[in-house]
Amino acid sequence: MLQAILTAVIPVVIIGVICGAVLVAASKLMAVKEDERLPKVRECLPGANCGACGFAGCDGYAKALCEKAGTPVNLCIPGGSQTANALSEVLGVAAAAAEKKTAVVHCSGDCEKTQDKVNYKGVESCKAAKLLYGGKGSCTYGCLGFGDCQQACPQDAICLSNGVARIDPRLCIGCGICTRTCPNRLITLIPSRPVAAVGCSNKDKGALTRKSCTAGCIGCKKCEKVCPLGAVKVTDNLAVIDYHKCEDCPDFAVCAKNCTTKCLIPLLLRQD
Repeated sequence: MLQAILTAVIPVVIIGVICGAVLVAASKLMAVKEDERLPKVRECLPGANCGACGFAGCDGYAKALCEKAGTPVNLCIPGGSQTANALSEVLGVAAAAAEKKTAVVHCSGDCEKTQDKVNYKGVESCKAAKLLYGGKGSCTYGCLGFGDCQQACPQDAICLSNGVARIDPRLCIGCGICTRTCPNRLITLIPSRPVAAVGCSNKDKGALTRKSCTAGCIGCKKCEKVCPLGAVKVTDNLAVIDYHKCEDCPDFAVCAKNCTTKCLIPLLLRQD
């Protein structure tokens, strides 16, 4: 009886040992070696997973930094210079400056400065409202006011104030998710330093703009004429600020002070 049991068990044990040895050998020979720097690189990133760097979250960016030579270390906008410096130290590459950015809504057309053209009753979504004659507001360029950007913001930095989205620069990390969410493309990222922003996106001629919104840009070019740095230009009836030039203004936000409709807004953004 014992001999019969051993006769059955021993071959099974031998086969198991052989299979185990083959699997161990295969795991060693076919193993994909992970870069030892990867965990350290991942720790340097803030974990926002916003995609502002152009990769699929922080894990994707960390993997690219370790595997693809030449990947810039300053692509993490939320992390800024602090993250860029930490990454350069871990990877042993030259540090590159990373400028902090903050999102700004280019619309000042709240309920007091503009009005509804239709009584909208439908899906409470900016994307849905835009499909109906460009939205409920008299200005088809303006904020649609249903808060798609607010819902998408991972930092709760956006709120709706009097029908227009507003961003708290103290909470904004500059991830850019809201810029991709707004169907009217009203939100852009600007440098997180004292600057002015254009609170309008209307490209109609001045007379038409005034009919739809009293706070809209009328293209009078006063801001362009008074800017000592040549940073403000009126293009397609709308003031545009070049933030590469808008630095160290000798008369802070002089363009906003001279704006006829006050659609240029002086901003004191965070300095961290």
